[in-house]
Amino acid sequence: MTTQDPKRGVVARVRESLFRGRAPVRSTTQTAHVLERKYGGNRQAIAAVYGVTPTTVGRWLKGTRTPQGDHADRLRAEATEVQTTERGREIRARQIERAEVGANAEVDRATTFEIRGSGAVRSSYVPLRLSADEVAALTRADSDAEAEKIIGEAMARYFNGGGGYAGFHWDDFGWAPEDFRLT
Repeated sequence: MTTQDPKRGVVARVRESLFRGRAPVRSTTQTAHVLERKYGGNRQAIAAVYGVTPTTVGRWLKGTRTPQGDHADRLRAEATEVQTTERGREIRARQIERAEVGANAEVDRATTFEIRGSGAVRSSYVPLRLSADEVAALTRADSDAEAEKIIGEAMARYFNGGGGYAGFHWDDFGWAPEDFRLT
């Protein structure tokens, strides 16, 4: 299974790729959208989650201060999250299914603990070709666990298709969310 990155899990990374251009670019707009749509306008709540003061959140809104580092990454991910509603994801998934166009993806460091009976950990770059149905399923995914299963199934198909050993399952692999990307 993958390790969870609380700032940018698999679902956040997939949505950023599939819905590029949907979330606001300016940090002032990102802050306003996240504050209203996720935290109900409560500056104390967003400040507590980000580990800043409500005054800092106000500065982000005014544009007199810009979120940096982890705050900027998290804000971008949350802005994408609030922009990609369930209805919007469903519309995009249907478009992908109708077009019957899959996507290329890659996992930089996939590891497994048993390859042909060996207990050694081996790290491998895995190029994936996701079908239109798999991309649509990733678009609809609400949790990292759902997305990890879809990606794990594609990885198992990749390794099982190479001849020789054919017993891999979706949960036989370890990988980190930051090592997955749609290309």
